[in-house]
Amino acid sequence: MKLLVSVVDAAEARLAAAGGVDVVDVKNPAEGSLGAPAPGVIAAVRDVLPAGLPLSAALGDLPSLPGTAALAAFGAARSGATYVKLGLWGPSSAEEAVGVLRAARAAVDGDARVVGVAYADAARVPSRPLPPSQLVAAAREAGVDGCLLDTAVKDGRGLLEWLAPEALRAFVAGAHDAGLEVALAGELRAEDLEVVRATGADIAGVRSAACRDGRRTAAIDPERIARLRELCAAKAPRAA
Repeated sequence: MKLLVSVVDAAEARLAAAGGVDVVDVKNPAEGSLGAPAPGVIAAVRDVLPAGLPLSAALGDLPSLPGTAALAAFGAARSGATYVKLGLWGPSSAEEAVGVLRAARAAVDGDARVVGVAYADAARVPSRPLPPSQLVAAAREAGVDGCLLDTAVKDGRGLLEWLAPEALRAFVAGAHDAGLEVALAGELRAEDLEVVRATGADIAGVRSAACRDGRRTAAIDPERIARLRELCAAKAPRAA
C-alpha cells in the first residue's frame, strides 16, 4: 500500500518528499475537506518534486456542476497534477455524479488520472452528498481511474469511526473488480494503517499523522512520514 501525504505549499512538499512519501497531495484546507489550491500553488509544488513522484491535486468539495468540474480538472492537469480528486459534495445521486466525473475526464483528456471522492460521513452533511455505497458504480460508469473515501468534517472522528473494516474491505474489493484504483483517507492515524492495509486499498492518505505532534496545522515531519511509509509497506504476518 502506498502512502499519500497532503501538503499546502512547496515548502511542505519538499519535506514530504524527504520523508519518502509515495504520492504528494496538494490541497487548501481552508476551503474544505478537499479544498482546491490555486493553480500557481500546484505548479510550484510540481516544480520542487522529483520528476517521477506523483502529484495529486484536490479540486474542491464540488457542486453538481459538470462545467465547473471540467474547468477545475483542466487547470489542475495543466498545472502539473498527476491525479485530480473531485469531492462529490453536490451530487446526491449516481447519475449526477457520473455527469461531473465524465466532464472532468473529458477535460483532462488523459493528461491526469481522475479520482471520484465520496465522504464516509456523508449523512451528517446538510447537502447530502453522494453516499459511499454509490461511488464505485458512478466511477465505473463515468470511466474514471479511481475512487477515494474520505471524511467531510475534520473533527477528530476518522474514517474507521464511520465505516467498519468489513465494510471497507467490501468497498475495496468492489472497486478493484470495477478496475479502479482505491484510496482511503479521513483523519487516519499511524495505528489505523494496519487495518487500512488489510482492506486491500492501494493508497492511504494522511495529513495530521504526518505532522509534528499529530496536529494537522503543525509542520510536516519527514521522520513521521518515513515511519508511516514503513507501516503502509509492511506485510501482514502469515497465519501459523
